[in-house]
Amino acid sequence: MTETVMPHISTAGSAVESRARAAKRFAAGDKFFRLLTQSAALAVLLILGGVIGSLIKGSMPAFQAFGLGFFTTQVWNPVTEKFGALAPIYGTVVTSAIAMAIAVPLGIGVAVFLTELCPPSLRRPIGTAIELLAGIPSIIYGIWGLFIFAPFLQQYLQPFVIALFANVPVMNSLFAGPPYGIGILTASLILAIMVLPFVASISRDVFDTVPPMLKESAYGIGCTKWEVIWNVVIPYTRVGVIGGVMLGLGRALGETMAVTFVIGNAHKINASLLAPGTTISASIANEFTEAVGSLYTSSLIAIGLILFMITFVVLAIARIMLMRLEMQQGK
Repeated sequence: MTETVMPHISTAGSAVESRARAAKRFAAGDKFFRLLTQSAALAVLLILGGVIGSLIKGSMPAFQAFGLGFFTTQVWNPVTEKFGALAPIYGTVVTSAIAMAIAVPLGIGVAVFLTELCPPSLRRPIGTAIELLAGIPSIIYGIWGLFIFAPFLQQYLQPFVIALFANVPVMNSLFAGPPYGIGILTASLILAIMVLPFVASISRDVFDTVPPMLKESAYGIGCTKWEVIWNVVIPYTRVGVIGGVMLGLGRALGETMAVTFVIGNAHKINASLLAPGTTISASIANEFTEAVGSLYTSSLIAIGLILFMITFVVLAIARIMLMRLEMQQGK
């Protein structure tokens, strides 16, 4: 009897020891993985802090020389070393705002069509075309905009718009002057084309996550297609849609090469959207290699810091909005 029990006891003991060794190995692996991921997160923070620190350090000579006037003047004269960031800030904000005003409704409309209205045979081709638009390099958009799109606007669209609003107050100021082809409006339209795929793709993906039961229930109580989209699909996915819009806005704020080709690169604020202008990223791309002197270089770094802060504020506002929406949904 004793001889029969002893092998079972030894076998059970060895199994317990084996499980204990495996648990120790797993615990060590988990600890290593945690340290590895924590180090990666800290590395990102260190890189971000290094970028901010270098921008602040490099921009200090410009801020010390011009003070708050750097933000409120549009003079940009490397010869006399007089610099102001108002024109690039204005161009960045205006082009991004116009681009988002165009791209957001179009992108959401495309997403609604693909998920709710499009025939199944067309969903894949249209979706692939949208993804291809997102993959085109920005310099290709710039070349296309300069040699094809801008001449088209100059010859056909801008003269028509100028004549259409010639006697309309306010609008005649926004669309005044000779049709250059390039300018604020052209850059805004190029940005809208570039941002559209991001808004449409993300909106389409989040619209696909709506449970069919919700939509079927809405149809069951007599809702129309529009009512289902407006009252069920969009409210259910608004957090994801806002995230996609903010992602597109970040792309619009920081876009460089495409805007540089078509905006005209003029450090001047003009009431007309048809006039040439500039953005922060375009100014840096155009002039950084030719910057002579510490003050000139510092001024370019300073507008880069301003762009960083604008982007940071926009993303912070977006994050706050998303948190509030999540809290409302939780309630």
